[in-house]
Amino acid sequence: MGGGHDHCDHGDHRSRNRRALLTVLLVTAGFMVVEFVGGVLTNSLALISDAGHMLTDVAALSLSFAAIWLAGRAATGRKTFGYHRAEILVALINGVAVIVLAVFIFIEAIHRVGDAPEVDSGPMLVVATIGLAVNVFAAFMLHRGAKGGSMNMEGAFLHVMGDLLGSIGAIVAGVLMLTTGFWLADPLVSFFVAALIVLSALRLIRRSLDVLLEGTPAHLDLEEIRAALLEVDGVCEVHDLHVWTITQGFESLTAHLLLTEGASHQDVLHTSHRMLVERFQIEHSTLQPEERGLDPCGAPDDHGNGERRSAE
Repeated sequence: MGGGHDHCDHGDHRSRNRRALLTVLLVTAGFMVVEFVGGVLTNSLALISDAGHMLTDVAALSLSFAAIWLAGRAATGRKTFGYHRAEILVALINGVAVIVLAVFIFIEAIHRVGDAPEVDSGPMLVVATIGLAVNVFAAFMLHRGAKGGSMNMEGAFLHVMGDLLGSIGAIVAGVLMLTTGFWLADPLVSFFVAALIVLSALRLIRRSLDVLLEGTPAHLDLEEIRAALLEVDGVCEVHDLHVWTITQGFESLTAHLLLTEGASHQDVLHTSHRMLVERFQIEHSTLQPEERGLDPCGAPDDHGNGERRSAE
């Protein structure tokens, strides 16, 4: 038996997130071209690496935009949960692509540490400052969706935040080179930007894989849920308990509940579903009530993974 779920609310969130993504995508793509040309003309690896990161952002935002559209499609007989996991797959793809890019930036930065070229710091500083403004705007546009619990939007937001910090790093490098002639600042900042990219990407990959492998959501404790179900009047054992994530904010639960003699199936199910929603915010649950002989909770546990309490 499943709990209720506000699918209209999901639709509203997707519509809002789609508009935000499209706006940020157009702004980011336009400035990426400007930053790359600026990096080539000024011979700045910091700008070129930041433009490269923005290229991954354009790809990430494009995939995120497509994933939101796909996730909104209705469930079918062959895709009974719909296409919600498209957003998780996109998050995983984005994370892997970003790490590949970071490796290339590391390699180029190592080469430049050995022979740091001069950089036209003035124009570089101007381009990096404009980039900072663009990234602040993009982060503002995506922040609401990321806070709303969408892993897809959070992945896009992390990309943009990496760019924002990269722009700050490019500005710092530009100021150092303009005032001191310390040309090593450019590759050193590139190392910093690449490290930020890797950290955000690894976090995104780990969370994406956890969902795809149907692990228990990090914010939920399986044993706490089991104990809460055992507190429901009429439940003496819980086994075959599984909790997993379909997509961010869409958790599902299944469990078998062994009932005490005379317990009302309907009352137990109603109370259990309400408790799962109110206490754990799990709105999609399938609970199977069971009885075992005249003394259901006194019989041996032959399931191997359940817990039992004494029948009252």
